[in-house]
Amino acid sequence: MAQTDTLISISNLSKTYATGFEALKGVNLNIQKGEILALLGPNGAGKTTLISIVCGIVNASGGSVTVAGHDIVGDYRKTRTLIGLVPQELTVDAFETVWATVTYSRGLFGKKADPAHIEKVLRDLSLWDKKDNKIIELSGGMKRRVLIAKALSHEPEILFLDEPTAGVDVELRQDMWRLVHDLRASGTTIILTTHYIEEAEEIADRVGVINNGEIVVVEDKVALMHKLGKKQLVLELHQSLSMVPTVLEAFSLDLSDDGAQLIYTYDTQGEHTGITALLSALHGAGVKFKDLSTTQSSLEDIFVTLVREAQ
Repeated sequence: MAQTDTLISISNLSKTYATGFEALKGVNLNIQKGEILALLGPNGAGKTTLISIVCGIVNASGGSVTVAGHDIVGDYRKTRTLIGLVPQELTVDAFETVWATVTYSRGLFGKKADPAHIEKVLRDLSLWDKKDNKIIELSGGMKRRVLIAKALSHEPEILFLDEPTAGVDVELRQDMWRLVHDLRASGTTIILTTHYIEEAEEIADRVGVINNGEIVVVEDKVALMHKLGKKQLVLELHQSLSMVPTVLEAFSLDLSDDGAQLIYTYDTQGEHTGITALLSALHGAGVKFKDLSTTQSSLEDIFVTLVREAQ
């Protein structure tokens, strides 16, 4: 995307808490209009602190953030109106009804009443039949849905989802991702933090990995998997081997514990995979195989590698 499409610009952002803990260390990140960005990182990596600063909940120690060209400190009201936040914690008035809670959230942002919009949001989140229920009467999953409805009540251009599917049921997770796709199609920019790497792999355009308060990498998801992904060719042998034959050592093959498989790892970006040469060498060495298959690194494998390298 062109630089002119940058919606959120985070520059040299740092946060040190009173305890001396450095939650963020000079983070630089541009988020593009209309994209879905997944922020991956272990607990304590700085994901929630980063989101909280952009949303105006936590003050930064240094650096700057602009949203649609507006500074989050100097133009707080403007930037906050553009943003919807679904926090990790369930923070709702237990004795209000679903309808009143979501309608009140819209009013907080100075938006005129729009019952039709509130109804659409509640229907999209399978909350319509609960609209007159008090929050205290709802299950944990339904309360989570109410948080999302509150965040969408004022029609924000940007939606932050902080660990949105942690501890929720499969049905809610699927509803949520359907909603995310629909929002994205309507032009909403979405930033989510998650531990569910398979969801980031499925839904995100770009993936950012954060560890120890620092951005390790931000990359287009497909490009990241292409750049760092490894493919493996697994050969099922006719006869088990006790060791890799000397003539095959140049291929750096791994032998399975039972000796029944040879595993060849190669770079997906390499000019030559070396598979043709390997098969020829196997034939020359008299090593016969009955089947072969390929596997490719998942985003989880890449994530683990990146975090390990950043330690």
